[in-house]
Amino acid sequence: MDKTYRLSKDEIRPLVRNYGGCIATDTITIDGYPVRFMYREDPDNPLDSGWRFLSGFESDDYMEDPENSGIFDVNTIANYDPSIIPLLDSPVGSVFERTGEQERFVRVTDWEPSDDDEE
Repeated sequence: MDKTYRLSKDEIRPLVRNYGGCIATDTITIDGYPVRFMYREDPDNPLDSGWRFLSGFESDDYMEDPENSGIFDVNTIANYDPSIIPLLDSPVGSVFERTGEQERFVRVTDWEPSDDDEE
């Protein structure tokens, strides 16, 4: 299935460099929702940053379908939502959330990815 992304390749500017790849959901890259939940896990390979970006509106069923996410350069997701940039140097295990009432991300200390998230 071909996806139509909210930003074209020509609209992606070099905002951050050398972070590697990440996973982001289609709610961000296609539907245009901002990043509202982000976490960093152990990278899957040498090109993976370990960052995972979600809008916070994804259901469990949505997350179980790999077609609803994609692998991107971290710079691409920074173009979708530049507010993630100050947090990108955070270590593995970092989790941040932004709720509707919050303009900025806050650190989450009581969340761990499920076994399904780590696959």
